[in-house]
Amino acid sequence: MRRSFFKNLPDAPAVDFRPLERELRCWDMLQFTVMLLLLSAGVLFIYTTGKQIDTELSNSFWRKQLVWIAIGFAAYIAAARADYRKLIPWVWFYYIFSVAMLVLVLFIGIKVNGATSWIDLKVMRLQPSEFAKLGVIWFLAAMHGNMLFKISKLPHILLSLAALGVPVVLIAVEPDFGSAIVLAPVGAVMVFTAGINWKYLAIAAAAMVLIAGTLTVNEVLEIKPLLKTYQKERIKTFLNPERDLANRGYNAYQSRLAVGSGGMFGKGIGQGTQNPLGFLPRRVSNNDFIFSVIAEETGFVGAMTLLAAYILLLYTILRSAFFAVDSFARQSGIGIAVLIFIHLFINIGMSVGVTPITGLPLPFLSYGGSFVVSMMLALGFMQSVYRRNVLAQEEDREYIS
Repeated sequence: MRRSFFKNLPDAPAVDFRPLERELRCWDMLQFTVMLLLLSAGVLFIYTTGKQIDTELSNSFWRKQLVWIAIGFAAYIAAARADYRKLIPWVWFYYIFSVAMLVLVLFIGIKVNGATSWIDLKVMRLQPSEFAKLGVIWFLAAMHGNMLFKISKLPHILLSLAALGVPVVLIAVEPDFGSAIVLAPVGAVMVFTAGINWKYLAIAAAAMVLIAGTLTVNEVLEIKPLLKTYQKERIKTFLNPERDLANRGYNAYQSRLAVGSGGMFGKGIGQGTQNPLGFLPRRVSNNDFIFSVIAEETGFVGAMTLLAAYILLLYTILRSAFFAVDSFARQSGIGIAVLIFIHLFINIGMSVGVTPITGLPLPFLSYGGSFVVSMMLALGFMQSVYRRNVLAQEEDREYIS
């Protein structure tokens, strides 16, 4: 009876895994994995820096960061699943909205560390400049990819500079010179890769050299100096932090000590001394100087592993950009890659004394909601580009076969 019973049962329906397999093939898993590792490392070190200080506020930072990451994941998935080509007509709206937010923050923004860069939404603080960076990238990419736009024509070059200059000026007025400076190389590289005429590049380079030389001579000879005394002191202290260890050079000097004291393998996660003893500024040890904390606690090996992860991330972004089927995706990918690289260079540079202290966060690691969400949104966009690249290749193979 038992044998005949099972024999008469209907066959279980076959499960078709092909749609799932195709979906997974369309995702850049290397980029996704690196992003997860960086976000996890960020939460870990935000947690340990908070525990070392051990106050109610410092112990809450890692939980707040998890909330921002959750919001970022929602933006990431939405952008990755969307067809980025359908977003091109809306790029101008995002750009105008970003500029409007930059204007709004000047009137209703709250001042933190001397800059009016945040809008208080009661439940959270929003930093419009972080989202404006993507607005500039996407707007320039859409402009350069338009068939009517000719980068070789001077009026069109001036149009690109105007689109870049408006957000830069508004961000500088806050004043957030770090974020304003970041946009300059991003725009320059995007204009260069759009195919600008070498004649204009030569003129621009000559003009920059002339202006820089004139300003330098003017300040050295004190003909009509533009820099204030305190601004000159900042430059001198950057070049030699030891000349003012009690004031302007303190943070830079202590940051270098933290990086150097890590040795080859570090003191151990959570075992650093520069942060809990207050030698690193505690209010930004989980943000501006998180690389110093990581280098001290994980050493040269940990710092190099972190840099390798960032190199992999930049590789995946540029890979998707170079294989993109249209100029908009290609230009956007290049702009996003340059944006992340400049943040890396300046943040790590100020930790080791190579660049001035500007307050720029380390992508995916530093505490801060607006920057985390905007970077995850950018990577979600690149996932969408990768997805369209894979689908286009499959369609080409099906057509040939």
